[in-house]
Amino acid sequence: MSLKGKKIGFGITGSHCTYEAVFPEIEKLIEAGAEVVPVASYTFQNTDSKFGKAQDHMERFKKITGRDVITTIPDAEPLGPIEPLDCMVLAPLTGNSMSRLANAITDTPVLMAAKATIRNGNPVVLGIATNDALGLNGTNLMRLMSTKLMYFVPYGQDDPIKKPNSLVSDMTLIQDTIEHALEFKQIQPVIIERK
Repeated sequence: MSLKGKKIGFGITGSHCTYEAVFPEIEKLIEAGAEVVPVASYTFQNTDSKFGKAQDHMERFKKITGRDVITTIPDAEPLGPIEPLDCMVLAPLTGNSMSRLANAITDTPVLMAAKATIRNGNPVVLGIATNDALGLNGTNLMRLMSTKLMYFVPYGQDDPIKKPNSLVSDMTLIQDTIEHALEFKQIQPVIIERK
């Protein structure tokens, strides 16, 4: 399926170590002809880390997409009735945000954008990056996997020895996952071996 002319929301949450894997994938979506609407969680907007300054990440997000980044819940709400998206991507999706999404808590712009997209009956693509997906967050992961309109970027254990509960999506599969999701299909296999 072509992404040309598709309006794709892209929400980034606080998995700082995963940003470098995600930004090139956003660029690929734009190269494929999609209009990407950038949405940032509060953690993404405000947290400096050893992986870079929040302001630098925000500026890069804006530069790549050519649009102001949505930074508030009120600004994300129109993605439902006024500026509907064909698909909303949350990547990287932390365990924290995953647990909120699974339990219908809408307390960040990214989660509001997802809720707005679900309201319209359109797909939400999840690219997880969490250290506790096979721990306490396992119930939330399974809840979302069995929820209508939720589609997962294939994921696997990133370090089964040192971090046995950790799962991370292969972000290079974001575009393929979106293309399947727009046809309301889950790309397969979902669980992969990560190298």
